Amino acid sequence: MTHTASPSARIALVGDRSPDVVSHTRIPLLLDALAERDRLVLDAYWIPSEDAAAEGAVRGFDAVWVLPGSPYRSEEGVLAAVRTAREDGVPFLGTCGGFQHALLEYARHVCGLTRVAHAENDPDAEDFLIEPLACSLVGHEAAVVIEPGSLAQSVIGAERTVERYFCAYGPSRHLDTLRAHGMRFSGHDEEGHVRVAELPGHPFFLATLFQPELYGDGSRPHPVVRALARAAVAHARGEVPQPV
Repeated sequence: MTHTASPSARIALVGDRSPDVVSHTRIPLLLDALAERDRLVLDAYWIPSEDAAAEGAVRGFDAVWVLPGSPYRSEEGVLAAVRTAREDGVPFLGTCGGFQHALLEYARHVCGLTRVAHAENDPDAEDFLIEPLACSLVGHEAAVVIEPGSLAQSVIGAERTVERYFCAYGPSRHLDTLRAHGMRFSGHDEEGHVRVAELPGHPFFLATLFQPELYGDGSRPHPVVRALARAAVAHARGEVPQPV
């Protein structure tokens, strides 16, 4: 079915697409639901992590979504996609592995922490930014407390939400350094561990350790996914994205 009367935008889906990754199989359902329910049409292009390493691989898109599915075949490619979206002011969403790599990119290229590593990608590194969680969140649902006045709160519309995870790694060290360089951690679990990050001053930059693409049965997009779509359409029109 076509939706020629609807606004449209080009979105780069960065990740190594696989039928074995549940979040990847959800994407077609979400795209259809956004078009049908919200009149937001996203022209989606999958970009494998190796291809994302090429110069300008995600330039010209109206949004970049780094999807789960780590370890990615190319850490370099994923970090390059994150950096382009961050520096060029392109709406960005990173979920699960995308969240982890958004923090890794910021730590290395903004904070000067060039040696920090992701334990899943480089288990022999000396300095982990992303390390194994004390309790794996694979297959779990858990509460997230959202900071008032944040982009996350304006998108989700609540200060507490229950979300789905499929992850065993999270951020631990150097978080104060990331904060000092401008990153805001706007969502935490009930023990205070970081679960959401955003960049004030960027048109739309949001990263979640939880997976909003797994919300419900895919027929009603999660507010985070809907907000990315709205930001992409606004970018395509040359407007400032509005999260709600």
